[in-house]
Amino acid sequence: MRRRVADYRRPVRRKFSSWIWVLLGTFMIAGFVLFVFHHNYQHEDHAEQQPLLERKIGKGHVAHNSLNLTEEILSARSYARQLAEQMTLAKAYVIIAKEHNNLHLAWELSSKIRSCQFLLSKAAMQDEPISLDEAEPLIKSLSSLIFKAQDAHYDIATTMMTMKSHIQALEERANAASAQSTVFGQLAAESLPKSLHCLDIKLMLDWLKDKSLQELADEKRNSPRLVDNNLYHFCIFSDNLLAVMVVVNSTICNADHPTQLVFHIVTNGIHYGVMQAWFLSNEFKGATIEVQTIEDFTWFNASYSPVIKNLLEKDSRKYYFEGSEDSNIEPKFRNPKYVSLLNHLRFYIPEIYPQLEKVVFLDDDVVVQKDLTPLFSLDLHGNVNGAVETCLEAFHRYYKYLNFSNPLISSKFDPQACGWAFGMNVFDLIAWRKANVTARYHYWQDQNTDRTLWKLGTLPPGLLSFYGLTEPLDRRWHVLGLGYDLNIDNRLIESAAVIHFNGNMKPWLKLGISKYRSLWDRYLDQSHAYLQDCASS
Repeated sequence: MRRRVADYRRPVRRKFSSWIWVLLGTFMIAGFVLFVFHHNYQHEDHAEQQPLLERKIGKGHVAHNSLNLTEEILSARSYARQLAEQMTLAKAYVIIAKEHNNLHLAWELSSKIRSCQFLLSKAAMQDEPISLDEAEPLIKSLSSLIFKAQDAHYDIATTMMTMKSHIQALEERANAASAQSTVFGQLAAESLPKSLHCLDIKLMLDWLKDKSLQELADEKRNSPRLVDNNLYHFCIFSDNLLAVMVVVNSTICNADHPTQLVFHIVTNGIHYGVMQAWFLSNEFKGATIEVQTIEDFTWFNASYSPVIKNLLEKDSRKYYFEGSEDSNIEPKFRNPKYVSLLNHLRFYIPEIYPQLEKVVFLDDDVVVQKDLTPLFSLDLHGNVNGAVETCLEAFHRYYKYLNFSNPLISSKFDPQACGWAFGMNVFDLIAWRKANVTARYHYWQDQNTDRTLWKLGTLPPGLLSFYGLTEPLDRRWHVLGLGYDLNIDNRLIESAAVIHFNGNMKPWLKLGISKYRSLWDRYLDQSHAYLQDCASS
């Protein structure tokens, strides 16, 4: 191996320097070991002194932080935990003792349970843990009573069987109470408030007595504004005057140009005079309001509409109006609105208004908060229906509304397809007629005569009829849930163009959600004499 030139060799003094570094490192390691040993010794000495300090404090004032009773009960070493466990076991033996007619033992156990509850409540109120002196007598007496119960042949197997039977009984009672609550809620939702009944009577008297109102109605029936496609047309199908009143008032109040609005209201023969009397007797900022009765549509009969044909059949009438022995059917499906012809009239809009090209459909349980005329200029990209999708929540997809076990459904539709909302919809009637959506609706109604594709309602057949023909709108156009959801974000409500009180808790009912009621009440004409009289009566 070739040696380095002398000038490039390492100096000898570097070897001496490395020995110095080794010695320094050794001293540092030894010092660190001594430091750790000394620190541990001090820590152990402090730990030995700590219990003595705690015992000295215990003789005087007890030093502790604010007690968290939940953590105390969960702690394996706490007296609160022992008392809670014994109290739970004692409650089980109280039930068993009563069933075996050992009332004295049941009374003794109940007495000790009350004492435990009192002690736990006292600890929670005073923010102090339960002491041994307080807990020991109760723990011993409860243990003695539990052993006494066991000696009376209340073994674990008997306890388990008894408690299981009680749990099953409680579950059955809870289910029965829940079903009963649902039925009562449904009945309340279907009821007619006295104030609305009163208002209907007053207005019907006006309609029958005042011939000038009837003449005015005949005069406005042929107004050219009703078929002018340069105006903005809204349609509402309802027999609830208060509800329609709010829809119309809120739409007009928030419109930039109310005189360009036209409202097409369809009701039944019973409420026709009521609606006419109200809308002919009051001012609506120049907006045009047409009221028609469903009985005027002579073409809407059993030979044309499968819905009417189905309702005339004996089995259907028994199912819808007399009830069914099938307890699995949810009470909500008994709601008369599902079989109301007014509710199904939305599928015949092109036939009702043959000269119109575009309309906005509004349910009678909505409130309008912004100008809706921009809806008429939206590009639906050739689609028929403009609607807000509701599948932001997983359960609003097609498989939740339709029976996908039926091959007729599963072969034609995607179960994960997004559902959408009825209640505020833009309909392009030209595209509707071209796609013949009403014929689609008739087809699916014919296929569902046995109610196996869907139960009731208009949304399931709507999802089928408008499949592939629906344009999703911005979510802010239509916010739903004010008739059942207590936790809707206020910012979402404030930004919404239309808010929808879908659900049983309608704002005109006493069971309406109070926090949302003012959003509906503000559009009622509270100064009107009839409304004041009916409210006070």
